[in-house]
Amino acid sequence: MLVGGILLAAVGGALGEFGGFHIEAVSRGVWFALAYLIVAGSIVGFTAYIWLIHHESPTKVGTYAYVNPVVAVIIGYFLGGETVGPRTLLGTVLVLISVIVITTTPAKNPVPAGVPQVELVER
Repeated sequence: MLVGGILLAAVGGALGEFGGFHIEAVSRGVWFALAYLIVAGSIVGFTAYIWLIHHESPTKVGTYAYVNPVVAVIIGYFLGGETVGPRTLLGTVLVLISVIVITTTPAKNPVPAGVPQVELVER
């Protein structure tokens, strides 16, 4: 992510994107938001994801992709003053139900390592 950010900044600079940028015009709130996204969104989030992928099934870990937008909507509502309509509420409920179904469905018994798998073929 760091290299990607550096490369994108270099390409943006080469294309003249920084011509109208004035660092003194950036508010403290924006710097705080940037720091939050770097620390919480990238460093803490990615570290938690890597830890979780080593301790849970990929199916359960994949639910983070569904939960993140719900968390963003909640934070936007309470901290950002954003409005939440019926369609957003319905989507949130459906996402949460799907995550509950995924996480509570029992996993199939995996085949132990070293045991050959036999497929039955109908003739």
